Amino acid sequence: MELGLNGKTVIITGGSGGIGQGLVLEFAREGCNVVNASRDEATGEKLAKKAQEQGLPGKVLSVSTDVTQRASVDAMIEKAHLQFGLIDVLVNNAGGVAHLATIEDIDEEARRWEIALNIDGVMNCCQAVSQDMFGRGGSIINISSNSSLHGEAATNVGHYGATKGFVNSATKIMAWNWAKRGVRVNNICPGWIVPYHEDDIGGGSFWNRFGFEQIGTLEGMEQAVNDGTLLGISSLPIARLGRPEDVANLTMFLASERSSYITGQLISVSGGAYMP
Repeated sequence: MELGLNGKTVIITGGSGGIGQGLVLEFAREGCNVVNASRDEATGEKLAKKAQEQGLPGKVLSVSTDVTQRASVDAMIEKAHLQFGLIDVLVNNAGGVAHLATIEDIDEEARRWEIALNIDGVMNCCQAVSQDMFGRGGSIINISSNSSLHGEAATNVGHYGATKGFVNSATKIMAWNWAKRGVRVNNICPGWIVPYHEDDIGGGSFWNRFGFEQIGTLEGMEQAVNDGTLLGISSLPIARLGRPEDVANLTMFLASERSSYITGQLISVSGGAYMP
């Protein structure tokens, strides 16, 4: 299916992480002008070089961005305007878990960190691109989490799941209010999405902060799927790990005019781990 995304300007926040790198490369493969808005500028530059080496038709611009700070987001938007023009698509992919903890044990610093990244970051970016999109059209895709939908998926990440619940609600509210202004807003809730290789993960990713140590290796997770012991999932109808392109493919569809009659929707990309 031809998505008609060639030449569109796309902002992807958190583009240096595991899911983020897949998003950046796949949108570039579709011929988009991609702004990788990430705090990890070094990994972002490597990813831009990788896209160029692969001969992808889209251009990738890495811009150091802290989505928790509106001034940083506005500065990133300004650079995007100078390089590519007005914004057509925003993918709010930046997010994360401070550390593993039960609801009763999570500390205040971790709670504030997760609120700033998962809630304030999304709102800062949505507000910042809205003026580009009002009246001319645009698509916003918020990346939430299955941990906001399913108790088992929130094992030891309950507060993170709650912040993503805000994203779920905000998506519907923005979709309702902005539809008549030409902006569609949709929501993707991934389950376990695992990169193929450790070098596909930026330094700030939860994998490198605590994931490998407390959850296990990428190879170990594949074995856990087969054994039915993967953290937060006792059984998986589609018994394989999710991969970055699984999220990217749906995101690109929702970004395109092929989904022009779809807004305010929540879709779980999780192998059937969550079924409403």
